[in-house]
Amino acid sequence: MVAALREKTGRSLEEWSALVKKLGARKHGEVVSILKGKHGVGHGYATLIAQRCLAPLAGEGDLVAAQYKGERAHLKPIHDVLVAVAKKLGSDVKVSPKKTSVSLRRARQFALIVPATNTRIDLGLKLPGVPVKGRLEKWPDTMCTHRVRLESKDNVDKEVLGWIAQAYAAAE
Repeated sequence: MVAALREKTGRSLEEWSALVKKLGARKHGEVVSILKGKHGVGHGYATLIAQRCLAPLAGEGDLVAAQYKGERAHLKPIHDVLVAVAKKLGSDVKVSPKKTSVSLRRARQFALIVPATNTRIDLGLKLPGVPVKGRLEKWPDTMCTHRVRLESKDNVDKEVLGWIAQAYAAAE
């Protein structure tokens, strides 16, 4: 996404960083709102710009490590399995850590890994047209359509693997 930033938004990351610094905005949501509202930047690119401008020193590993520190440390193996499964789907899979989640993308986001509580990860999936049923719940916002609650690596079974593959295929 960073490579396509100028083409998609008319400015490079450095130019957006200078603008964000000039605005003096310090909160992620505030930066996203300004970029979307005043500059016509799409949600995904506004989120990327805000994340990179507000946490320029945090590397991707640092963002993930921060999500799984303390009482959530035991959830990291679930995260690792989900990322490994996604990467096996194709060489076009991009793993994009944010402050509170990790986005799995190809042309578009197809999954979101969120350490939701100290006891579970919520796996968000973009599965348009798939009915909500059983373990496959409605996702509470618009970034994904469905959620699966995962409390252990054992919860990442054939059914979950199938949903991940289906979401990946739909994101081409």
